[in-house]
Amino acid sequence: MLKFSRLIIAGVLILSQMSVLAQNNTNSPYTRYGFGELADRSFGAGRAMGGVGFGLRSSRQINPMNPASYTSIDSLTFIFDFGIAGQVSWFNDGLNSQKNVNGNVEYVALQFPVTKWMAFSVGLLPYSYVGYDYGSVTSDDVTYVNQYSGKGGLNDLYAGVSIEIWKKRLSVGANVGYLFGNITHDNRLTVYPSQSISERLERKIDVRDIKMDFGIQYTHPLSKTENVTVGAAFSPSRKLNTEAYTTTYQFVTGSTTDYLISSDTVKTKGYDIPNSYGIGVSYNKQDKLLLAADFLYEDWKSARFGGEKGQFKNRIRVAAGGEYIPDHFNRSFFKRMRYRAGIHYSNSYLKVDDLSYDEYGASIGFGLPLLDNRSLVNLSFEFVKIKPGARPLIDEQYFRFTVNYTFNERWFFKFKVD
Repeated sequence: MLKFSRLIIAGVLILSQMSVLAQNNTNSPYTRYGFGELADRSFGAGRAMGGVGFGLRSSRQINPMNPASYTSIDSLTFIFDFGIAGQVSWFNDGLNSQKNVNGNVEYVALQFPVTKWMAFSVGLLPYSYVGYDYGSVTSDDVTYVNQYSGKGGLNDLYAGVSIEIWKKRLSVGANVGYLFGNITHDNRLTVYPSQSISERLERKIDVRDIKMDFGIQYTHPLSKTENVTVGAAFSPSRKLNTEAYTTTYQFVTGSTTDYLISSDTVKTKGYDIPNSYGIGVSYNKQDKLLLAADFLYEDWKSARFGGEKGQFKNRIRVAAGGEYIPDHFNRSFFKRMRYRAGIHYSNSYLKVDDLSYDEYGASIGFGLPLLDNRSLVNLSFEFVKIKPGARPLIDEQYFRFTVNYTFNERWFFKFKVD
């Protein structure tokens, strides 16, 4: 009964994070476009290893990037994973610079076995972030102040199942996700001098739809303690069930009251998420060394946004990383620690005035074992450089740190009493 109560509590925690994840986790002006900044879907070890996950299998970590990985869990184990993130960002447009600090709950998930050959996972994680606030000033006979701001994002509430169809060799899995959230963009044009007529335009999209993920993993043993895993994941494109709102207000410069001029709700404009293809490979030496690499391709060029195609470009992401444990069974805390590092590169799916940017990142991290040597506190530190394709775009870089707690317990184990 106690174990079942813990499952209920974990489920309540997942549901309670829905409104928290919807808060801003970025200040990037690039999130003014499309669905904003796409979130990293890797947990724990994968995050510190460059964001890898398609080929990872671990009995101690949840990996929603590839639902086939769930069967790697021990048949007696229950895992609960909870992560928070913080970020310091720097922006420079060649004339001005700015610094921002953000932080938020990032994800929450749980995983447990159903049978010896089937496992289940449920969780809540972000799909995208939107958050920005910047402006511009132009002057002639009058002064025009344009203020742009946005907030929101999309979240993925998923339930996944994995089946082992060849013992310790081949597994398949699928996630059914509920993609939800809203994104609001606000453009406020203030005209000076005082008593001039100014205007505010608010655009909002509200998304409620289903998202699917499919995965497969094959593990080939090299020895009793070594193996290689190859994994692949696919998320099909989806025409999202979306409502779009456009509202126009007018106000007198110097006044705090907005007057509604027009309001329009559109349900027929198309908003899509693209086909996504991922493949990864990992080498694992049990309780000693883990090496992994990933490749991701997303067909954003074919996706509609506001009923129009061609606003995005296809996206690729490559990542590689590793984990090293000096001595898993040693009494020394530092020898039982997991030391991780990784790198990644991706291009943006966004186009800003037909220009784009590339993203380069490097990360390090540590897995801190708790007293039972099963549960972990994972720390990751990541530096990312946003390199614009041309000078008119803003130069951005950020330092992100993530802390997650992976609670790993022998949930179904029964002790014998003499």
